[in-house]
Amino acid sequence: MGLMQSIQRGRVPMPPRIMVYGTEGIGKSTLASRAPNPIFLQTEDGLHEIDCHKFPLPQSIDEVFAALTDLAGEPHEYQTIVVDTLDWLERLIWDDLCKQFGVTSIEKVDGGYGKGYIHALTYWRKLIYRLSLLHVERRMAVILTAHAKVEKFDDPESSPYDRYSPRLHKHACALITEWCDAVLFATRKMRTQTEEAGFSRKRTTAIAIGKDGGERLLRTVGSPACIAKNRYDLDAELPLDWSTLLTGITTPRPVVAAGETNS
Repeated sequence: MGLMQSIQRGRVPMPPRIMVYGTEGIGKSTLASRAPNPIFLQTEDGLHEIDCHKFPLPQSIDEVFAALTDLAGEPHEYQTIVVDTLDWLERLIWDDLCKQFGVTSIEKVDGGYGKGYIHALTYWRKLIYRLSLLHVERRMAVILTAHAKVEKFDDPESSPYDRYSPRLHKHACALITEWCDAVLFATRKMRTQTEEAGFSRKRTTAIAIGKDGGERLLRTVGSPACIAKNRYDLDAELPLDWSTLLTGITTPRPVVAAGETNS
């Protein structure tokens, strides 16, 4: 049979591959715990208050890979793998590289000049390969969490500006965000207020909207404020709630013909 006869058509439903990042305590792990039958691969010690199944805290990147290999090969009923968090996993990668090259910093690996971050990509590709096995062969959803950082972005079309991004090295961040179906920024709904500060000066402050420190939400579309994307045509903002997110992922949007608009 030729390749023309093997062409596939239509949607192919698959479990989602999602990265959720945000500030400490925003609710990333809690959101992931609401996914179908999750198993956590924790890389930091922060799940004490969440009722979930989890692997023991790994002491090396090899233990992370071993856990994923066992999950792919052993019988189980888990439907979601949660890696919590990627930035702490990155530290395990850097520790292993430092040990291999006998140095004390990722900046000094293989003589420096950024070579350590290039070597780290080999580990990230191994991670993606093992997660892909779980996703494709075991039909498991993949949720990756990360903390947020503020970085300066040199936009070629405008002046540089600050934005939120996952707390990862730029090479690793680019690889992971490309692989994921959705990259979601968890934050609080805020508004700004400007008031007089005396001596002809003004002071601008951010005020949370809603109760308990502000309404928590997910930004699903990239903007000058944050890195985000999705392949599901989600609304630009969603509540930080698993059932709402799942509904958006699993509900197909109507196909719009050329020249028409959604009502």
